[in-house]
Amino acid sequence: MTLENKNLAQNIYLILAALFIASLVASNLIFQKFFYWEPFGLYRFEISVGILPYPITFLITDILSEIYGKKKANQVVIAGIFASFFSMLIILVADFTPAIDNSPIDNKTFHQVFGLSPLAVLASMLAYLLAQFIDIRIFHFWKKLTKGKHLWLRNNFSTFASQFIDTFTVVSLLSIFGILPWSIFTSLLISGFLFKVIIAALDTPILYGIIYLFRRKFNLKVGEEILD
Repeated sequence: MTLENKNLAQNIYLILAALFIASLVASNLIFQKFFYWEPFGLYRFEISVGILPYPITFLITDILSEIYGKKKANQVVIAGIFASFFSMLIILVADFTPAIDNSPIDNKTFHQVFGLSPLAVLASMLAYLLAQFIDIRIFHFWKKLTKGKHLWLRNNFSTFASQFIDTFTVVSLLSIFGILPWSIFTSLLISGFLFKVIIAALDTPILYGIIYLFRRKFNLKVGEEILD
């Protein structure tokens, strides 16, 4: 690979890492708003808006795993953990800082929106840490087993398993911490997991397109990774 392509590959890696971290932090900040989605009247999804950017993180880890390898994918996952805990620290400081009388957002409103975020981030990070590492491990297990072929198989199998673990863990912890009532545990678990499965299935063509562009640009064979 030429020096120019190496620099390009590194820049793309940094962009993907930035998108991953931004999606992860955003999902933790906006989680307290819930909405419903009822496609074709078949099923009523009741889910947090925090779930909307979250599938992006799994798509990006699959791209990184396929093109840059397991080590690089794990590095981004760990960076995401530090970014999330750092954002939690900033929120804690901001929440304890008293607002002035003419502040557009008073202490009560700010605390109502962001006050529960530290516990939510903790729950999300524990679920995220477990799910992402499982996702990467399963992805590479299938990649090795299929000798780099059948990208759709490892993409969906790894995401389905890790997304169930993620959804079950985070909903359980949020219920244990008292942030969400146990009465909606089952509906949130089913809705969250099914929504993520649908998104994972829909993003498979996107993943194929992105991987195709990578292989064409960097002259990679099926299953081949960009080495450091």
